[in-house]
Amino acid sequence: MRFRRSLVAIAALAALAGCNKDKVVEPPAELVDIEATLAVHKIWSEGIGGGGEKLRLTLGVAGEGETVYAASRDGEVLAFDAASGRTQWKTKTGFDLSSGPGIGLGLVVVGSSDGDVVALDAASGKQRWKVRVPGELLSPALVERDQVIMRTAEGRLIALSSVDGKQRWAVEDLVPRLSLRGTATPVAAGEAVISGFDSGKVMSVTRDTGEVIWQVQVSTARGRTELERLADVDSAVRVSGSDVYAVGYQGRVAMLALDSGQIWWARDVSSYRGLAIDDDQIYVSSSNGEVIALRRRDGGVVWTQSGLKQRGLSTPAIVGQAVVVGDFEGYLHFLDRSTGKFVAREHPGGTRIAASPLVMGDRVYVVDEGGKVVAYRVGGSARS
Repeated sequence: MRFRRSLVAIAALAALAGCNKDKVVEPPAELVDIEATLAVHKIWSEGIGGGGEKLRLTLGVAGEGETVYAASRDGEVLAFDAASGRTQWKTKTGFDLSSGPGIGLGLVVVGSSDGDVVALDAASGKQRWKVRVPGELLSPALVERDQVIMRTAEGRLIALSSVDGKQRWAVEDLVPRLSLRGTATPVAAGEAVISGFDSGKVMSVTRDTGEVIWQVQVSTARGRTELERLADVDSAVRVSGSDVYAVGYQGRVAMLALDSGQIWWARDVSSYRGLAIDDDQIYVSSSNGEVIALRRRDGGVVWTQSGLKQRGLSTPAIVGQAVVVGDFEGYLHFLDRSTGKFVAREHPGGTRIAASPLVMGDRVYVVDEGGKVVAYRVGGSARS
């Protein structure tokens, strides 16, 4: 039943705008020509197959050292040389994958819609262990400190042993009758693990036992219909020092205290993708396709880029002095971090880029929903 409700909720983004027959649905913004001022060079591309576009799966890419890992819907997990794109290994898991890859502790962890969790050796691709957890898996695992921690679509945060996959602890939150298709990736913060939930809460729990430290309502359900009351926190929080930054769908972007969850400031912004941060600013892909930069200290708006409205943006990522986002037509857009102006645009493929771009140094790696992985080198002036 949960799987079916989630599929229905995919249409919520359009339905919220179109449920009133008298309301005009805003079409996706048409792209205008830009003068590229940032050099972006394609260095390799590879197809991994098994695209998840029909189910809106956000299988992403992950990187460590000089290796990039990717997974396909049809069950393959691949490791690529980050510089050349040469395949280092390829493993067939035998499952329809919907989660991952999550990396750490020498493991690559992926999950399925049926709750299957597979841990592979990061160097060779050989299977270390596999287990099944109760619930659909839609986001990468956190792999750190001898644990594999996953969020299920059924509202559970589950910690497994990184050695054999045995369950250490589990925490559960109430799942609304209707929610968006997606789950937040857990984030480590000292001795805590922090995750968002479909109820609109952000919860901090202890790493060792899963005991709840605090929980805060970031996104609050309001409205008359179930669609209007969607309030999921489906994106990973960002942690910097003693501060936590979170954003929810039809809710707020907020700065929380790491130790207590106290909200220091909040601003009305709706996002089902998430945010990125640097030393001074927060960058949010809003639900309506605006990219917004906010001051970290008080949430004040620095700039808003409205040229990508209704283009179904990915979570933003930061590369050098630019912010990069993908869209529903497979375009990559590079924006100046100071002004929000477009500085470059690329079109790696023809299908949606839903997963956040991966940044490793001056390289950006993206995978689209058709299963195409593309690597770019970013830097310098496009005019030189």
